[in-house]
Amino acid sequence: MHTDLVPDDLWERVAPPLPPAPERRHRHPGRCRVPDRAALAGILYVLRTGVAWCDVPARTVGCSGVTAWRRLRDWTGAGIRPRLHAALLTELRRASLLDLDDCSVDGSHIRALKRGDLVGPSPVDRARPGSKHHLIVDRHGTPLAVPLTGGNRHDVTELLPLLDAVPSIRGRRGRPRRKPRRLYADRGYDFDKYRRLLWKRGIKPLIARRGFAHGSGLGKVRWGVERAFTWLHPFKWLRTRYERRADLHQGLLELACSLICLRRLRTSF
Repeated sequence: MHTDLVPDDLWERVAPPLPPAPERRHRHPGRCRVPDRAALAGILYVLRTGVAWCDVPARTVGCSGVTAWRRLRDWTGAGIRPRLHAALLTELRRASLLDLDDCSVDGSHIRALKRGDLVGPSPVDRARPGSKHHLIVDRHGTPLAVPLTGGNRHDVTELLPLLDAVPSIRGRRGRPRRKPRRLYADRGYDFDKYRRLLWKRGIKPLIARRGFAHGSGLGKVRWGVERAFTWLHPFKWLRTRYERRADLHQGLLELACSLICLRRLRTSF
């Protein structure tokens, strides 16, 4: 089951940045530590199926849900997920599969059933508690960053933090890339203040204006961010937020983005 959930090409990229296992005691060593690959299989099982941590089939997956949750907590605290995502983005750019000139941004509401950190009344769900995924992608829909905020946060207020969340992407000679040349967005980002702030950063804003009929042509590029959300939604744990801790939900978000990047690397050959 490990190889089904954690294929070799994924494990080869995940294993190097993992922290070393703690040394066992000699007198009272206790039970053997669950291998990291089995723990990652348990995390991916929850991410894909959306089951509760206590319902993970330990005999099938090779790891209990509690152990997988604890390993996710430790790896999130160590910053493993952002490094994995940045490394895969570097591979994509080296293979000329990343187009950073044209990027798109958007946000998506999710319901938060257990409340917790970064939860607020959702304006699109009758003020029920919810959170929001803010996503920035390249021209092909490859996710570059996906921060988590409360459901009552406006999209435009997270525009600049979203741009700052994009990692330094290497893979080519010269300086690493961190910002696009042109940024596409829908009417929710139609504020002249943020247009001026984007121009100051050297980014050309291409944002649809409120009060005008559809047909601006921006959808020819903005479809990438919509497709990226359709890639994220099949991970059932991300459709509805069950995790109270925002850092663990953020870690699962970044892991899902890494899997999407790896999938794009596979289909390119």
